[in-house]
Amino acid sequence: MGSYTKLTYHIVFGTKFRRKSIRSEIVESFYEYIGGTIRNRNGTLIQIGGIEDHLHLLVGLPPTITVSDAVRDIKSNASKWINENRIDTRNASDKFEWQIGYGAFTVSYSHSEIVQNYIRNQRKHHRTRTFEEEYIELLERHKIKFERKYLFEAEHVG
Repeated sequence: MGSYTKLTYHIVFGTKFRRKSIRSEIVESFYEYIGGTIRNRNGTLIQIGGIEDHLHLLVGLPPTITVSDAVRDIKSNASKWINENRIDTRNASDKFEWQIGYGAFTVSYSHSEIVQNYIRNQRKHHRTRTFEEEYIELLERHKIKFERKYLFEAEHVG
């Protein structure tokens, strides 16, 4: 008998300090680049979406790659792409960075359409709630224990 898998994950991560760095004019190219990073690891990008300060991805990964390795590759390659192309926010000296950490949730492929719709409707969701509120809700819905003080970096000046 052969081995067969269908490993689907909903992955969420934000920009460092939740800066609104993912501008609408780069979204299409940015998402295509991220899809290429996932394909290079033999994964499948099923859905991607978000707003200026965070991303949601629904991905299929082979059993030979861990979620943490996939996220590391996605985040590092995406940061490099933005920084090399100087397409971050306010000024050319700003360096684009992601928050430390991420959320990853398993999804039954038979329910993936629900998650795809959720990801497609990010703009609508965020008319009434912040990324922080959404992220905490996802963690609580999945019964993940956490301490709020460790969820997000605090921006320190000086």
